[in-house]
Amino acid sequence: MSNHNPSDASSKKTAAGICAILLGALGIHKFILGYTTEALIMLLVTVLTCGFGGAIMGIIGLVEGITYLTKSDEEFFNIYIANKKGWF
Repeated sequence: MSNHNPSDASSKKTAAGICAILLGALGIHKFILGYTTEALIMLLVTVLTCGFGGAIMGIIGLVEGITYLTKSDEEFFNIYIANKKGWF
């Protein structure tokens, strides 16, 4: 059983969205949403390529951040918290 409820969606949406836009290459937004595997993939791609892979991860983070922030709280909850959609 999940300990999340739809009222948590707004704060998680805002935090994840802003972190995705500002720190997307590091995968911080994935950690906020509880997607540890996806977060580690983004972080390791950035670090292990000495930052070169960070450009791609940064673009992914930017797109995800905008996507998070443009969803309603209910849509965000259903897609990213309840159904655990890890990418886009």
